[in-house]
Amino acid sequence: MKRGLMILLLALAGVGGNLLHAGEARPLAEDELTEKRLIAISSELRCLVCQNESLAGSHAELANDLRREIRTLINEGKSDNEIMEFMVSRYGDFVRYRPPLKGTTLLLWFGPGLLFVLGLAGLARYLRRRDLAVRDTPLTAEEQRQAELLLHDQDPSQGRS
Repeated sequence: MKRGLMILLLALAGVGGNLLHAGEARPLAEDELTEKRLIAISSELRCLVCQNESLAGSHAELANDLRREIRTLINEGKSDNEIMEFMVSRYGDFVRYRPPLKGTTLLLWFGPGLLFVLGLAGLARYLRRRDLAVRDTPLTAEEQRQAELLLHDQDPSQGRS
């Protein structure tokens, strides 16, 4: 049964092999220079849906719309800087992967480092408190007896009468 199914699949792949090969993707713009500029500009912009992916690499519907908008602006003769300014005026500095350093973007630039330092300080404080709590707690008489038996290589269960 398995062998027959395998032969059938191989036969279908051989007959319909041409259907399995993908064709070459056609460019989205007629002009190759426009397409190169689009890719260069959109790789500097963040996808507003995915947020961890560039606009050039995103497959979100909004990303497709924004790439069409950028393509239209390129065809209208706008410079790369004008297109970036248009996108920033519409969506804010967050749309850029490398936003300019100014008062409103300080949190974008220094926020991750600040969170890291605060996390390290919190961890150090927690470990110090835990160490003091463990150090200050004395052993009970039973725990002390078991520790002494272990140090003298005796089985703690044999020491009981």
